[in-house]
Amino acid sequence: MELVLILVIIIILFGAGRLPEIGSGIGTGIKNFKKSMSDTISEEIGDNVSNKNDE
Repeated sequence: MELVLILVIIIILFGAGRLPEIGSGIGTGIKNFKKSMSDTISEEIGDNVSNKNDE
């Protein structure tokens, strides 16, 4: 029930025409965030491996 109320409020505020644009923007942001996190983790793992090899 709460989810329906939130969706109705969003439709009233932004209009039905802008919802696909907003959804696309949120999806792109999430994809970029996940890519950045995986890149950061890969770099940290790479740094740890090269530090162990230096010892």
